[in-house]
Order: sequence, then structure tokens, then C-alpha cells
Amino acid sequence: MERRLAAIMATDVVGYSRLIRADEEGTLEALKALRADLIDPKIAEHHGRIVKLMGDGMLVEFASVVDAVHAAVETQQAVTDHNADVPADKRIELRIGINLGDVVIDGDDIQGDGVNMAARLEGMAEPGGICVSGMVYEGVRDRIDVPFEDLGEQGVKNIDRPVRVYHWQSGAQPSGDTVGAPLDPANRTEPSSVDSDGDGDAVDVDLSLPDSPSIAVLPFENMSADPEQEFFSDGITEDIITALSKISSLLIVARNSTFTYKGTAVDVKQVSREQGVRYVLEGSVRKAGNRVRVTAQLIDGITGHHVWAERYDRDLEDIFAVQDDITREVVVALDVRLREGEQARVWSGGTKNVEAWECIRLGQDALNRYNAEDRIEAKRLFDRALKLDPNYAVAWFSLSAYHFHEAESGTTYESEADHEAVLDSAVECATKAIELDPSCADAYGTLGLCQLSKNEFDEAVATSEKAIALAPNQAENLAMAAVVLTKSGQPERALELIKSAMRHCPIYPAWYLSVLAKAYRGLGRNESAVSAFEASLERNPDDHANRVGLAATLAELGREEDTKRTVAAILRLHPEFSIKKYVGRLSYRDPAELARFEDGLRKAGLPE
Repeated sequence: MERRLAAIMATDVVGYSRLIRADEEGTLEALKALRADLIDPKIAEHHGRIVKLMGDGMLVEFASVVDAVHAAVETQQAVTDHNADVPADKRIELRIGINLGDVVIDGDDIQGDGVNMAARLEGMAEPGGICVSGMVYEGVRDRIDVPFEDLGEQGVKNIDRPVRVYHWQSGAQPSGDTVGAPLDPANRTEPSSVDSDGDGDAVDVDLSLPDSPSIAVLPFENMSADPEQEFFSDGITEDIITALSKISSLLIVARNSTFTYKGTAVDVKQVSREQGVRYVLEGSVRKAGNRVRVTAQLIDGITGHHVWAERYDRDLEDIFAVQDDITREVVVALDVRLREGEQARVWSGGTKNVEAWECIRLGQDALNRYNAEDRIEAKRLFDRALKLDPNYAVAWFSLSAYHFHEAESGTTYESEADHEAVLDSAVECATKAIELDPSCADAYGTLGLCQLSKNEFDEAVATSEKAIALAPNQAENLAMAAVVLTKSGQPERALELIKSAMRHCPIYPAWYLSVLAKAYRGLGRNESAVSAFEASLERNPDDHANRVGLAATLAELGREEDTKRTVAAILRLHPEFSIKKYVGRLSYRDPAELARFEDGLRKAGLPE
């Protein structure tokens, strides 16, 4: 294995997803031109080698830290000058991180901790800025007239030691080799984090290892010759995650986080660090005709040692017994003590009909694509599953989720009575699922949302708490319960739940940030709410409700310019917006809270 010392520069485009959503073709053309005219020539001028491009990012290797810093500074200055004549919402801005470290040579690629550190430094930089490690700074401080600011020793995500970090911002004036006044580290966060008034509550998810056993289940690899069987291996993975999530003394990471590793060769130690768990379960599935082979291995993510491994060669109809065996072996290997009632819940019955199970897996994938055409296909598959096994509780829950999505989308009804009818169907299906399997946490979760939509606040809270009691590690239900608790006048409990959901799903979806924002708003912590709203919109610029919530909160804070800009975006995207119509669709237990929100929209200047 060849190694060498190198200066590594990592770059990415700030708000790339937002730019792409707003104008995909224009953004790609602008970025291509910027690279050809400014970025690539600066790199070549200072003897850099572009190792690889990563969508909106780039990894560059230099033999000299002086060359790397020169290239970075001149690139940022050139991009800043270029943006002077570009509208603010179309500007391409860069973050850059530079590290000096040992790299592993892999053909034309480079890997290793030196590369990872550069990526982390890039994430700490401000738009138009550069963050460098202490080693880089020491290598250039007497040789380059650049005013770096000392940020002190910083805890860097997934790096087990504090790192000295220095920052330079485009537009800063040279001042010899003097280091500027230190910035407050509490005001600096990684791009995916949420500022929270500097109190540290929501700056980032705490991924330190818990005292209890913790595990991430990676997506089992599809080894079948047919790529169409991908859903089969995914389904096995999801069922194991669902079973383990019912154990209160075990922290398990959600599917949304672990499936980000799907299709990639991963280092279990890296997974352990990134997900904040001690153990990692991985495996593979090969389905051929009426036979299935499943392999599974449990690995200690700290040491890399194998804790347990097994291979199962079974008839296809035995696949559910295989899933139970794997779950049971994990519980035994981790020495997890099940509380009273948990054993029955973990291995509660699903279905013995493989085709019905396959219909549910395909249907849930279709439902999660969130469009009308796929919802129709999802319902067809759910109905088919129930025809094959009328007593399949998960199929009834899935049909309940379909009806709830229909009610929320508003595509199948023209009046309030129609809306109520769709919600009633969702309630009936969820209730049927619970009758068949009283441990079906997902059914309780969906039922709670339905009750909230019907303004049955006490019932919604009780049902949501039941869902959490049945599956205390299930991130999705924790987040949905946080929605219910926020609107039912319990924002403090909601904040606790959404933070727990984020811990169980470190790579969480954008809507978790929306829930976090509304919990903060309910607690009167408006600065924190603004940060969370903005972080959510950065990841999903099409979220109309988030932008409306942001406008009301900014107005309450008296941030006039930010409020005007947000209101302009609302009216540009939704010119028909009306406070009366919008507020009329909201469910809040406390009329005063709804009135406060309505008043905030008026302060923002939105039309009645």
C-alpha cells in the first residue's frame, strides 16, 4: 500500500441543491463555465492535480501547502469578483478546506484520514471562506501574506481528537503573518447542523456512544442475478431494523441513515463513527427460484473484530424464520436484556405468505415516492397483499398510511366531507392493524396523525406515546409524535422527541428540521426556530409551509429585510397566498398559539 504526504484541498458549492432545484440547466452551465474560466486554471497555475469531481465538489492534491493555499485564496477571490454582477439567488459560492496529511494511493485516487480531515474542514468554512488545519497554517504563516483567524481547537465530526483550525474569508485584507482575533467557535457549525442561539442544544447531533448497546444495520447486498430483487434484500434489512427498534435497551440507527451506504464499499469503523454506534450488522441475500441464501455478520465497529457470523440456506418460505434467527442472534451477542413484553413484540407475527410480504415491500417503496401515480400503484399492491393474507397487520397499516397520504395531498376530495371520509378510512385501517397486532407501532403512529388532523388532541397524544412505548428506537415514529406534541401544546416534549429521532437517524430527512423548528417556535425560541427553518429550506427549497413559518418567525424577531425577502419568495411561488385560507387549514390545540402565528403572518406583510 503506497502512501505519501500531501496537501489536500476539498471544495463544494454552497446551497447546491437549492440552486439545482431553482434552475438545473442554468446552474450546471454556470458551474461548468466557472470551472473552465476560473477554478481549473488557478489549480493548474499552482501545480495542483484534480483527483476527482463529486457533483458539486472537488478533491485536489498539491505537493506544497503554499501552492494549495495560494490556489484556494486566489480561487475564492476570483469567484467573489465574478459574483459581483450575478443576482444573489444565482451566485455560485464555494467552501474550501485544506489539510496536510498522509494519504493512501489507490490508482489515480487518494484516500485516508488526511482526505477525510480536508472534507471536514471544508464543511466548517463560511461561504467564500477557507478553513485550514494547524499543520497547514504553520507551513504558510511566514510565507504567505494571508490574514487567517484562529478558531482555536475544534471538535471535528468523526475525528477523535480536537483540531486546531484557522479561517480566512474572501474580502479580508492582508496583514502580514498576523493571526486575526479569534472567532467564537460556538458561532460556527457544519453545513448540516442547526444553530440554536449558541446554547449548543441543536448545533449538531451528539454521536457519542451511549452506555447501552448500539447498532447500525447496513442494507443487505442483493447477490441475486436479477437486479429487480433489490427490494427483497432491502425488505429483509428493514424487517430486522424494525424488530430491533422495539427493544428499549438498544440504540439502533434508522433505515434513512444506514441506506445512504447502499451500493458502496464501506469501512465498518467509519460507519461506527458516522452513526455513533458500537456494532455494525451487514449481510447479503441471494434468491434463486424457491431457495434463498442469507449471510449475516455482526462486527465491533471500534475494533473491527467479528462478533458473530452465520449463513442460512433455506427454502423461500422460511425467510421470515431467518429474519427472526438473525435478530435473536444479535440480541444474544450484544447481551441485551429484554424487558417484560418486549420478547413477544420483537417476534410478533407478520405473515407467512411471501408474496403478500413482497407486495407490501414494493407498495411501501411506491408510497414513499410521494406522487399520485405511485400512490395508486401502492394501493393496488396493498389490496393484493390483503387478498393474499387478510390478517396481515402490516398490510392494514400500509393501507392506512395510503389513505392518510391521500388526505394530506388533497387529490381525492373536493369538500371537507370528502376529506373527513378519507381520514376515516385511514383510521379504520390503522385500527384494524392494531386489532390484529397490538404491538404494531407504525399503526399507532399513523393513527395519531389522523387523530391530530381531526383535532382530537388528547387521543392523538395518547396514541403517539403508545407508538413510542412499543418501538422506542423507531426514528420515524419519534418524529411523527413530535409533530403531534407540538400542535397539542407540548413543545418541550416535542423537542425531546425530535432530538431523539435525529440521534436515531443521524442522516435525517429535511422534514425533521421542520419539526425541530416548530418545536422551538412553540417554546418561544425564535432564533433557534429561524436556524432550523433555514436549514430545512436549504435542503428542500420547495417546502412552502417552512417558508411561511420562517416569515412569521422573522417578523416576530423584527428582522425586516429578511422578512421582506422571505415574503417575496412566498408570493412569487404562491401568488394566490391568503392568510385566512392558510391558517384555516391548521390544527392547534391552543387558540392563542394559532393567533400568534396568524399575527406573525400579518406582521410579515402577507395578504389577508
